[in-house]
Amino acid sequence: MTAATPLPFSLQGNPRLSTWLRIDAAGYVEVRSGKVELGQGILTALAQIAAEELDVDFTRVRMAPASTAGSPDEAVTSGSLSIQHSGAALRHACAQARAIFLAEAAARHGVPMDALRVLDGVIHHGERPLASYWDMDGDTLLDCALHGDVTPKERARYAIVGTAQARADIADKVFGRFRFIHDLVLPGMVHGRMVRPPSPAAELLDWDAATVSGWKGVVAVVRDGSLAGVIADTESLAERAAAALAASARWRESPTLPDADALPAWLKTLPTVDLRLGDAGENPRPSDATAPATRTLRAAYSKPFIKHGSIGPSCAVALAQGANLEVWSHTQGIFNLRKDLSLALGLAESAIVVRHMQGAGCYGHNGADDVAFDAAWLAGHCAGRPVRVQWSRADELNWSPLGPAMSMALQADVDARGQVTAWRHELWSPGHGLRPGRAASPTLLGSWYLASPFERLASVDAPRAAGGGADRNAEPIYRFPASSVVCHRVLDVPMRTSSLRALGAYGNVFAIESFMDELAHAAGVDPLAYRLAHLQDPRGIAVLEKAAAMAQWPSRSGPPGEGQGRGMGFARYKNTGAYCAVVADVDVQERVRVRRLWIAVDVGLAINPDGVRQQIEGGALQAVSWTLMESARFDRMRMLGDNWEHYPMLRFPDVPEVDIAIVQDAGGDPLGAGETSLGPTAAAIGNAVFDALGVRVRDLPLTFENITHAMQA
Repeated sequence: MTAATPLPFSLQGNPRLSTWLRIDAAGYVEVRSGKVELGQGILTALAQIAAEELDVDFTRVRMAPASTAGSPDEAVTSGSLSIQHSGAALRHACAQARAIFLAEAAARHGVPMDALRVLDGVIHHGERPLASYWDMDGDTLLDCALHGDVTPKERARYAIVGTAQARADIADKVFGRFRFIHDLVLPGMVHGRMVRPPSPAAELLDWDAATVSGWKGVVAVVRDGSLAGVIADTESLAERAAAALAASARWRESPTLPDADALPAWLKTLPTVDLRLGDAGENPRPSDATAPATRTLRAAYSKPFIKHGSIGPSCAVALAQGANLEVWSHTQGIFNLRKDLSLALGLAESAIVVRHMQGAGCYGHNGADDVAFDAAWLAGHCAGRPVRVQWSRADELNWSPLGPAMSMALQADVDARGQVTAWRHELWSPGHGLRPGRAASPTLLGSWYLASPFERLASVDAPRAAGGGADRNAEPIYRFPASSVVCHRVLDVPMRTSSLRALGAYGNVFAIESFMDELAHAAGVDPLAYRLAHLQDPRGIAVLEKAAAMAQWPSRSGPPGEGQGRGMGFARYKNTGAYCAVVADVDVQERVRVRRLWIAVDVGLAINPDGVRQQIEGGALQAVSWTLMESARFDRMRMLGDNWEHYPMLRFPDVPEVDIAIVQDAGGDPLGAGETSLGPTAAAIGNAVFDALGVRVRDLPLTFENITHAMQA
């Protein structure tokens, strides 16, 4: 890297070296990242990068919990970008810090800088130790601006990056010793509970606040419009008080929700904002050199609204003191949450500190930010005492944002050999992003129910440069002579939708890879061979061939249809990220059971191979759950399914065997792994069900009802 080279993305907005690193005289390095630990193991991988560039033992690195009071602002931990953004920033920052310490030691001892080396933080000249990071004035030396004139370590010299490092938090989590946000206890802490409306559009008319406020131990009963809650000395009392208030409340409700069994048709009735990708025209024309098309094949696919279904309901603690507010949260974006709290509560951003603590894994925009607002709002009515708010299971299942429903219509013109000459993809979906901190009005749930409510914003999609939203992976990675993609972002959706793991890639990859499977069978060609014939990317070819070899893929051009099936799915996440190919084995009797998954993945440089495998496997298992059983249900008035009995999820007895191979690309930069496997896994399962039954199920999830409908159709 030279002085003319721009700083890595995250350093451009946080250009002070001391923001990222602190050397402690006790012999360790404190590393600060704006990315947060959500259970994905990111802090371990970032610590490996720091230890590698500083030439210190991995055990010397301490990853500081993210806080708006001292961490760099790296926006939101999402999009499988933590390694690409924060990893690149720390690699550069630590390389510069190492160079600063070497230059200081060289100047002190009158030796050339290039004659020095670092061994576990100790600077040597030959075999003689001259100094260490710990005995130099790190606070002064690192209080400087970052610059581009620094060269990070060559990969050939890596000793820590690329090796499996155990996560420090796993053992404590397994044995119940780890402290989550739910376990936080502060002096004088009280407990809050919210009284939720029975339906999204309900308006609170009146309630019996006087009786409950007279209970011993009830600190406050609070209402502002249709936003209502209670604060009590104990958690159990807060729950009983909230239940009593809810029982006394009268609400005005109206039917605003669509028919849950007709979502694809409903989506197409709504107004839209359109985005066109690929060829400009709606009907792309192949080049003159392309074989003429002999027929056109069509298919339509859909996915429903999906809930986060987090095992641990969202929780937050807030303390209001005068004009200042301190919040403890498992948010994915501490600075974004601070901005929206500032807007919603009328406080200066500088008066708010948000501290991150781990919660249950979320993998998308769940209720963490909303419960932080609830705690902060209640804390404003209980100044000087920390207020802890934990959502109920019903709150988490029915009030967190939903993963959007999608409808995808695909067409392909094919020649006499069945090869694609032109491809068309049209989709309808609400926006996939409604995170805090990105608009002039807060997106926090409670702020929409105040007597003077903030505007209920519509979900939007991330820019294409950030990977998009509904359009994510809508453009096929295959090389077709012509292709056109039209994305309709639907408006006026009565449900609150936002980011859920992989965003639109889950639905789009399911549709594209299912359609590729259909085209292969229509052409009488083995599905693997058909994909390879349309693919030119050597890294994509490598993962497809690896997954096929792992599964001993049997070449064939038609399904056996005997209740046992095998299918394949493939994608490059965002078409710019990691590559993933999946082969699934399924058994279809009264229901679909996934027996085994073989997964090949290319994430470029794998910082921690164990961490990559954990993320790929976790994403695949979540995709199995979504694909086989998950669907948000509602009537025309209310959300339904506020417990595990009525919102089924994958259970341990149904977890398949998962084999994962990491296909290393020697020169590739690190690519995120967390969202890579979801779309390919869904497609592989769908294609395996076709292989087992000879029936194509195009509507997710692959339940008995949807399979029956497909058979009847």
